Amino acid sequence: MLKAIIFDFDYTLGDSTNGIALSINHALEELGYATPNIKDIKKTIGLSLTETYFTLISNDNLDEAEQFIKLFKEKADSVMVANTELYAGVKDVLQKLKSKGYKIAIVTTKFHYRIEQILSKFNADELIDIIVGAEDVKIEKPNPEGLLWAIEHLETMNEEVLYVGDSLVDAKTAENAKVKFVAVLTGTTTRDDFRSYNSAYIGENISDVCKYILTL
Repeated sequence: MLKAIIFDFDYTLGDSTNGIALSINHALEELGYATPNIKDIKKTIGLSLTETYFTLISNDNLDEAEQFIKLFKEKADSVMVANTELYAGVKDVLQKLKSKGYKIAIVTTKFHYRIEQILSKFNADELIDIIVGAEDVKIEKPNPEGLLWAIEHLETMNEEVLYVGDSLVDAKTAENAKVKFVAVLTGTTTRDDFRSYNSAYIGENISDVCKYILTL
């Protein structure tokens, strides 16, 4: 019996592209690098900040990656919330799922406090039972630590949970946690890409996902 729905955030529930791009560009400029194009930035959204740095700069300098994270966070603190929007229908979906008795959580590579700020902006705080952000785990996705922590604290079993996400990182996280995965196509990952994973369902958007859940 399905008891809980756990969501990724970026490109699943909302779009922070502008805020992320501003923060990445600021950090890289401060470190003396050219700014990447928006297409390359979009491909990193959903990765940890360390992996974002490694992907965009193509090196593995951990000390500089830590500087990148610090500079990113400083800029993001001033621009991210204002430059984040929830997708159309997301609040209605969350309200509908809550009304049906489902527990709702978010497991994301965004900072926990940032998700709280974004939810507060849209008056959606009370629709989420648990948030697991980057600072809440030792190892970020696709390691299942955050997802398993959420499942435990929702007082559910793995087989009673769906994880909803937009990327192969999310699909791999669900696989590692032995949790059913539902894909949404509002990110940069295609339907064909998701077919390499055992996705329970692939929806165009979060409203499609809600309709699927309510048929279970």
